[in-house]
Amino acid sequence: MRKNWLFFGFLLGILLFIGQDVWAKKYMIDPVHSAVSFKVKHLVISKVQGNFEKFSGEFFYNEKDSSTWSASASIEAKSIDTDNDGRDKHLRAADFFDVEKHPNITFQSTKVTDLHGNKGKLHGNLTMRGNTKPVILDLEIGGTVKDPWGSERAGFEATTKINRKDFGVAFHKVMETGGLMVDDMVEITLNIEGVAKKEEQNEAKPSQKK
Repeated sequence: MRKNWLFFGFLLGILLFIGQDVWAKKYMIDPVHSAVSFKVKHLVISKVQGNFEKFSGEFFYNEKDSSTWSASASIEAKSIDTDNDGRDKHLRAADFFDVEKHPNITFQSTKVTDLHGNKGKLHGNLTMRGNTKPVILDLEIGGTVKDPWGSERAGFEATTKINRKDFGVAFHKVMETGGLMVDDMVEITLNIEGVAKKEEQNEAKPSQKK
C-alpha cells in the first residue's frame, strides 16, 4: 500500500511539473486598461478615429506553449464613440451597425501562427451584423507581470484591416469627385490587458497538443 501511495505521489509531482509548461492561465480582460479602437478614411483625404466603450472577454496564455493560447471577446455595438453625437447615432442605425437587431460584435480565436519572438498571427472568427468571417490579426505580445496587489497581468496589441461590406455594413455614398464618403476598409486596433485574480491564478486550460 505504501508503495502505491509513493508511486501516486511521484506521478502527481510529474504531472504538476509538466503542467507548468503545457497549461495556460485564464485572464479576464480589464476594460479600464484596455481599448478597442478603429480608423476609417473619410472623404478620401483624412481618417476618422473611434472606439467602443463597453466590451468584455477572456484569454488563455502560456508564454511557453502557443498551442494553448485562445481568446474570445464581445463588444457592445451601441457603445461606439467617435466624439460626435450625430455621427454616432448614424453609426448605430441600420446603415451601419444596426445595433437594435445586432447588439454585439464578437470574436473567437482559432489558432496562432507565425510566432517569432513577441510577434505572431492570431486567427479567428469575427461576427458583426449576423455575419461571421475569418480574420487574421497581427499580434504583438507584451508578456506578463505581477501588479502591486499581487495579481498577474498579461497584455498584447492586435491589429487588422477588414472590409466592412463583408459584414453587411454596406452604406455607400459617392462624392462628386468619385471617392467614397466612408471608405470600405477599416483599421482595427486592440490594446488588451488581462488579469488573473488571485483565486484564479491556478485555473488552467490543458494543452491542445495530441
